[in-house]
Amino acid sequence: MNDTLHLSCPSCGATNRLPRARLAEKPKCGACHEALFTGAPVELKQENFHNFLDRTDLPVVVDFWADWCGPCKMMAPHFAQAAAQLEPGVRFAKLDTDAAPNVAGEYGIRSIPTLIVFKQGREVARQAGALNLGQLVKFVQAHA
Repeated sequence: MNDTLHLSCPSCGATNRLPRARLAEKPKCGACHEALFTGAPVELKQENFHNFLDRTDLPVVVDFWADWCGPCKMMAPHFAQAAAQLEPGVRFAKLDTDAAPNVAGEYGIRSIPTLIVFKQGREVARQAGALNLGQLVKFVQAHA
């Protein structure tokens, strides 16, 4: 396994190289000096979705959601708790399907919430429907 990781900054999008051993040291972006890990899901948009996935060597769990979706709102706190618990080994991100319909269409999102685990920009697992914290952590650990 490679000892150097590439990580996309959630604030400015810059690609950072970081030794795997330094993940737990609260690393900051070399360009904007913001934290690379905040313990909260990264809000992705249509414009930065692919760059974020392609420039991040860690597994990325994306929650495809919408503001009007009741189950999405019920799962949101659990998703945030899972991010706080499992980062920095896994990245967590959210994508509003109403604001990014092209990305939602590209991945065939038919129901929300839908979780997709990506590795090296490729989908490796998918789960439709809301999960509680325990189910979510098990799903992520099984596939990330």
